[in-house]
Amino acid sequence: MALFLRFLLIFASISNLLPQIDAKPRNVVFILSDDHRFDFMGFTNKLPWLKTPQMDRMALEGAYFDQAYVSTSLCSPSRASILTGLYAHTHTIVDNQAPNPGNLTYFPEYLQEAGYQTAFFGKWHMGDESDDPQPGFSHWESFKGQGVYDGVTLNINGERVTYDETVYTSDLLTEHAVEWMEELDPEKPFFVYLSHKAVHAEFKPASRHAGLYARAEYELPATYSQTKDNAYKELLWPEWVKQQRHSWHGVDFMYHANGEVGDLVIDYCETLMGVDDSIGTVMAYLEQRGILDETVVIYMGDNGFSWGEHGLIDKRHFYEESAKVPLLVRCPDVFEGGKTLHSLVQNIDIAPTVMDLAGLEKNPIMHGHSFVPILEGKDIPWRDKVFYEYYWEYDFPMTPSVFGVRTDRYKYIRYQGIWDRNELYDLENDPNEMYNLIESPDHQTLIHELAGEIYDWLELTGGMQIPLKRTIKHRWGDYRHEGQY
Repeated sequence: MALFLRFLLIFASISNLLPQIDAKPRNVVFILSDDHRFDFMGFTNKLPWLKTPQMDRMALEGAYFDQAYVSTSLCSPSRASILTGLYAHTHTIVDNQAPNPGNLTYFPEYLQEAGYQTAFFGKWHMGDESDDPQPGFSHWESFKGQGVYDGVTLNINGERVTYDETVYTSDLLTEHAVEWMEELDPEKPFFVYLSHKAVHAEFKPASRHAGLYARAEYELPATYSQTKDNAYKELLWPEWVKQQRHSWHGVDFMYHANGEVGDLVIDYCETLMGVDDSIGTVMAYLEQRGILDETVVIYMGDNGFSWGEHGLIDKRHFYEESAKVPLLVRCPDVFEGGKTLHSLVQNIDIAPTVMDLAGLEKNPIMHGHSFVPILEGKDIPWRDKVFYEYYWEYDFPMTPSVFGVRTDRYKYIRYQGIWDRNELYDLENDPNEMYNLIESPDHQTLIHELAGEIYDWLELTGGMQIPLKRTIKHRWGDYRHEGQY
């Protein structure tokens, strides 16, 4: 109880010290992509050949958070954290099958109560296959599950409409979002949640982007090959990483097929171009209407994606490329653009931030905080670390349960329910997370402190019980035990 009270006092003090923006409720457009890693944007120069002019524009005219993380690098938990401002162990949508417990409040509900016109377009995918309208949105357009890139069926305010296979889903959702904004009452503020399927596998670019990067080359990461032989043992990597190399999420058997990482990276980047176009279409409409500079446009990925680092693809683990995401914000009326911000922010901060922009106080139960004062350049108390959790999934048994903490320099990763090594990385000197310092004599005190902080975090936020969920379908991601239930 004492720890819990201390937690409340700490975060209450932070909340009380946060400056408030002017009372004018801001129009907000929140654009979310799926599986977009933090450094696959033109302006980062990670891939010299990748061009993302609209994301580049947002970074040039707005702010780029280069230390943005999700608290769980998996679609449904991350999306639930965005909408609730809560960690996954609190909202309990801990994987892609875990159902909504029925007691969650999504932040657009508060916006509605404040007079906002609200709309959702795209991928919901929070714990089930439902495309039914959800609370907080006066207009609703979604599809079941992961969706498809063409021939999509949208549930539009309770009525399902199927579109021709010539219609690209990213374009369709963007077009409908713009059409909805055209019909709004100009005297009332609005909030748009535009949630793309892209760039989730199976990657499929729009026809206009197919072949755009056909001649591009992808340089394999520094940690690609160590699990091909025994080099990983000298680096003290966990054994599960080696075992996962030949699996659904490993480079030697990607999605249970043979192929080259570079080929999939090209498909991924060509698919990403549709998301970049979507940002441009939205901003062009706002500009044509004369409200671009007063509207807050936020772009974010729901989790990152590995492309060969540690011999892995996809996400779920706590390595940088999996848990770190792009976060871009543009609104010249609120803050001066051209900023790269280094504050540690998370998906749990989106809900309080949008509520702040609406002139509303966040719900005290929310774990996140508004980063509007950071955008404004104000010196405020802020977190010096982020926490991470991932719960083992029956459908994807290759990745264990993970708990972790990342400071401005170090990352400590602790595994649950597996006989294996934990990990510590000095990100300042080892940004590729190559050299595990878990046995370093000089770091034992730090390791003990960080392990304690993970347990403190879980205790203070009600996360000391793993939220076990009923298995609702047969295992399909484990080729070693095919057909077993």
